[in-house]
Amino acid sequence: MSVKIITDSGSDLPKEIVNQYDIHVIPFYVYLGEEEFLDGETIDPHKLYSDMRNGKVYKTAQVTPEIFKEVFIKYAQQNQSCIYIAFSSALSGTYQASLVAREEVLEEYPEFQLDIIDTKCASLGFGLVVYKAAQMAKEGKSQEEIVEAVQFYSEHMMHVFTVDDLEYLYRGGRVSRTSAFIGGILNIKPILVVKDGKLVPIEKVRGRKKSIKRLVEIVEEKGVNLSNQLIGISHGDSLDEAEEIKNLMTEKFGCKDFIIHIIGSAIGAHSGPGTLAIYFLDQEFHS
Repeated sequence: MSVKIITDSGSDLPKEIVNQYDIHVIPFYVYLGEEEFLDGETIDPHKLYSDMRNGKVYKTAQVTPEIFKEVFIKYAQQNQSCIYIAFSSALSGTYQASLVAREEVLEEYPEFQLDIIDTKCASLGFGLVVYKAAQMAKEGKSQEEIVEAVQFYSEHMMHVFTVDDLEYLYRGGRVSRTSAFIGGILNIKPILVVKDGKLVPIEKVRGRKKSIKRLVEIVEEKGVNLSNQLIGISHGDSLDEAEEIKNLMTEKFGCKDFIIHIIGSAIGAHSGPGTLAIYFLDQEFHS
C-alpha cells in the first residue's frame, strides 16, 4: 500500500491534482461575520475577492486538534502509513494542533506510521511541495524517501510575491497603518518573500507594472535551471496578470511547466485581491 499524503487547504492545490493523486486535504475555516465556510469546499474564492473589493472583511481559523484526530484515527484503523505535510507554523497554529492530535492517536494506535512535516511554506509554494510528495507516493516510493524530498523542497522553495493593496496586510498585522496609508497614496507595491516561514518585505516598488517586472527579475536572481522546473504562479483573482508572468518567464527563461491557480479563501482573506506570487526552487533536487 502506498503512503497516504495528507495536507491542509493552505496548499492551494488545483482540485484536478488533489483528485488525481488522492490527496487528503483538511480545510481551514473561513468566516464572514457569524457565517462559517470550509476553505476550498463551501466558499468560492472569486466571491471572497469580490466581497473584499466591496469592503467585506473575512476572518480565518486553523484546523483543530479534534479534526486532525478524526482524520488520523481513520487511517490508523486502516493500518495506512501517512505523511501530513503542514502549512507554515510561523503563520498558523495548525502544525502544532496536528502534533497534539498525533500524540493522542499514538496512545491508542502505537503502530501507526505518521510523519508530520512543517514546510514553513504557504499557498501554492506549499502546494508544490505536497505535489512532489504525492507524485512520489503514487510511484511507490518509501516513506523515508518521500520525507527526505519534502524536507528538501520545503527548505528550497522560494516564494516571491506582491500585493495590490497594503490595506489587507495591515488588517492581518503584517504592516503598520502608516505604511498602508502612505503606500496607498504613493501607489507603492511591496515585494515580499517567505523566510523561515514568515512573510518578509524586501523591497518597495512604485506601480503595478514595475512590481510584476521586479518579481520576474528576482526569480532570475534566485532560481536555478528554471527551464526544467515546474513553476507555480498564484493570484488573487488576477488571472490575466498571472498569465502575463507566465509569458514573461517562458520568453526569458524557457520555462515550460507551470501550475497557475487562484489563491484560496483562507490565504486570500489576508493577502487580498490582486496578489501575485511566483514559486520556484533555488537548488535542484536529485532523487
